[in-house]
Amino acid sequence: MHLSHAPDAPPAPETDFETFLKADIRIGTIVAAEDFREARKPAYRLRIDFGPAIGERKSSAQITANYTREELVGRQVAAVVNFPPRQIGPMLSEVLTLGFADEAGEVVLFAPDTPVPNGSRLF
Repeated sequence: MHLSHAPDAPPAPETDFETFLKADIRIGTIVAAEDFREARKPAYRLRIDFGPAIGERKSSAQITANYTREELVGRQVAAVVNFPPRQIGPMLSEVLTLGFADEAGEVVLFAPDTPVPNGSRLF
């Protein structure tokens, strides 16, 4: 099933709370961001610190239209931390960094509006 990112897309099929809880969405702080030149679409390689229980994880993120590498370091982001790792070119992406499409279809990161401890889980 492919879900549309368009704001006028119909809602996904109904699910239950237990299914929602299976996705472990946590907050982490980006500690490193570098160009991912081998990616098919412009992207960054991110290293994100999710606190002591999870540690640092890597992610590939197609967010170059709205963010520079420099402004990403130190920024908190939300990510799914319990999906299986995914091979993206030469990189193994360990978490899915979350965002929403802006009016141009480019990704805007999903993050808390005030700092929270790394590793905090969405509920």
